[in-house]
Amino acid sequence: MNNARPNMFIPALIGGAIAGVLSGLPYIQCLCCLWIIGGAMLSAYLLSKESAVMLTIGDGAIVGILSGIIAAIVDYIVSIPFQAMNAEFIRNVFEKIAEQMEEVPPSWENWLQQGSMETSLAMTMLGLLISMFIFAAFGALGGIIGVSIFKKKSPQTQQGVQNAPKDTSHHQS
Repeated sequence: MNNARPNMFIPALIGGAIAGVLSGLPYIQCLCCLWIIGGAMLSAYLLSKESAVMLTIGDGAIVGILSGIIAAIVDYIVSIPFQAMNAEFIRNVFEKIAEQMEEVPPSWENWLQQGSMETSLAMTMLGLLISMFIFAAFGALGGIIGVSIFKKKSPQTQQGVQNAPKDTSHHQS
């Protein structure tokens, strides 16, 4: 029996890519944390299918963290085409809030008049880094949950006492 641990990268890549795509699409991105947890659980499931040994909670956390980091990168790439639409949505929300407020902060007025949400490369990279940390945390949670659900049972927990002889002398008629 091969006791080597399976490679975690492929399951993390699959789970992270799916979670990243789903969390980057408009309208369903509001379930972002759920997608990350689900993607990490999928990674844990795929890992458990490949593993010849019983996985630990640590294995689930590691594959979940990898899945979360990959999801953050994929989310960033997928959301690029939708940035203009998202910026317009946010602008509309701020306009509605400004209509309800008696006094609007001056920075809001300037921002609403400019009508743009352009950010610098440094701010974009900072946002990606923050997303990676948050997604990794939710991924670790999903990986731990996934390993807890999908882990292989050890022979002792599957069948109780292994080497106990069966008592065949007492037959009922």
